[in-house]
Amino acid sequence: MASKLTQLQSKACQASKFVSKHGSAYYKQLLEQNKQYIQDPPSVEKCNLLSKQLFYTRLASIPVRSEAFWKELDYVKHLWKHRQELKVEDAGIAALFGLECFAWFCAGEIVGRGFTFTGYYV
Repeated sequence: MASKLTQLQSKACQASKFVSKHGSAYYKQLLEQNKQYIQDPPSVEKCNLLSKQLFYTRLASIPVRSEAFWKELDYVKHLWKHRQELKVEDAGIAALFGLECFAWFCAGEIVGRGFTFTGYYV
């Protein structure tokens, strides 16, 4: 166990050195590549304006997303009515999707409990 801890410490030290050596260059490159998204000069007023634009743009997209949801639901209803014609591949994809949703639910429950598996805090 002590050797694993030493290994972990050395790996963390190597990663820290790598980040300190190459981090600023990566940061500058990232900003240069995305400079069209940067508001100049940065100000509180501009940040407030952008956050309001984002909020109301998302709010305006609700009808479009709602319509897409109802189309998907109609498609699922159609599939359910004609389930005799359903292929094995489609059923397998649906089963995998359901399994993935269940796995994400379980992972969310574990995270919500503070990464404990029993639900009790130790």
